[in-house]
Amino acid sequence: MPILQLSEVSRSFGQGARRVDAVREVSLQVDRGEVVALEGPSGSGKTTLLALAGALLTPTAGEILVDGEDITKYGARARTRYRRDRVGFVFQGSNMVPFLTARENLLLVGDFGAIDRPALRRRADELLEQLDLAGVRDQVATSLSGGERQRVAIARALMRDPTLLLVDEPTASLNFELGARVVDALLSEVHLRDKACIMVTHDDRMAQRADRLVEILDGAIVSDRPLR
Repeated sequence: MPILQLSEVSRSFGQGARRVDAVREVSLQVDRGEVVALEGPSGSGKTTLLALAGALLTPTAGEILVDGEDITKYGARARTRYRRDRVGFVFQGSNMVPFLTARENLLLVGDFGAIDRPALRRRADELLEQLDLAGVRDQVATSLSGGERQRVAIARALMRDPTLLLVDEPTASLNFELGARVVDALLSEVHLRDKACIMVTHDDRMAQRADRLVEILDGAIVSDRPLR
């Protein structure tokens, strides 16, 4: 069973002459241990698709299954729990608290659910070590490089051991070398922990590092091909 499965999913905004079909009858699945790169021009529906998978938006039509559960039937509280416990978001900006250390930014996750504090600290240290960040764990966010901040953002997204990672342009502000390190760190964690990931990117060099490449245009998938 795939971790994520979208079946004929559509999402529209507005009505009548102002209606915009942001996503149109998209069917897509992402398997365990797989990173799917999602490419397309601005306005093609990439971010809307991530928002649907993360239950930030509900579809106008279609079905979204995560581990076999239809999340489109969730109420508001269930969607909040789903986002908190089962989804890890990584955005273009790392969105770190600037006056906290790398480790403290990870530990903030404990404020969003009942996690044993000693276990939380062990998890933070483990992720920082795995992402080659142990040496900067006690440095404040403002002293970290762009690549280090993005890797901290990945570690933070993994803190609650989510099933699904949704990553939006994680390397847009980085040079190729730093961007490649960030994407490779993400790939390593997804493969190691058998998670599923959709990574939106405009950079074909980064997209080619993924397991599959999906292209979207005007809200519809026009290409879906394996890279490995």
